[in-house]
Amino acid sequence: MIKVSVLYENTEGKKFDMAYYLNKHIPMLQQKLGKACKRLEVDQGLGGMQPGSKPPYVVLAHMYFDSVETFQGAFGPHAEVSMADVLKYTDIAPIIQTSQIKM
Repeated sequence: MIKVSVLYENTEGKKFDMAYYLNKHIPMLQQKLGKACKRLEVDQGLGGMQPGSKPPYVVLAHMYFDSVETFQGAFGPHAEVSMADVLKYTDIAPIIQTSQIKM
C-alpha cells in the first residue's frame, strides 16, 4: 500500500480556505479517484513541537492506494482539473510526497 501526502506549509501572509477545501475540493477529488482511493484523511495543523508554537503545515491530506500505478491511473486523467482547483482555496504551493507504508 502507498500513501500520497499533500502538505501545505504554514507561511506568513498565505491563505487557505478550509471550508472550500473540505466542502468542494475533497468531494470532487474523491469522486474523481473513485474506489482506487482506499482512504482519504485531512489533518489541520494545530501546533508545532514547542507548546504554543505555530504548526509547520496548515493542512496535510493523505490518500491511500494499493500501488503507485493505481494512484497514477486514477489521478492522471484528472490531474489538470484537480490542480487548477487548488487556486480556488489557497495560494500555497502544495508539497506532494508518495510513500510506501511499512507498518
